[in-house]
Amino acid sequence: QVQLVESGGGLVQPGGSLRLSCAASGFIFSTYTMGWYRQAPGKQRELVASIARGGSTNYADSIMGRFTISRDNAKSTVYLQMNNLRPEDTAVYLCYAERLAVYWGLGTQVTVSS
Repeated sequence: QVQLVESGGGLVQPGGSLRLSCAASGFIFSTYTMGWYRQAPGKQRELVASIARGGSTNYADSIMGRFTISRDNAKSTVYLQMNNLRPEDTAVYLCYAERLAVYWGLGTQVTVSS
């Protein structure tokens, strides 16, 4: 059974940092592209960052230079380090895994507010 479990969200002040984690199970993690989307109220789901099985990364323009995605294949975990957070980063962040199929986690809430 495929599972993607996100953690690390919370409330942070503008300019602060958070590190999201997504622990995966039920599939061969190292062979999948992993990534993060976010969903804010009233907005379309947005691709934040992805990392291919070979390690190449892709980032949304809106977070370039502030967020870093990484993966640990030994732990079947993907991370999203988020620095210099802004109120517009407030959203539910969802982890996904993609190869022939796409799997989704349930998401973790990130709120950036003073």
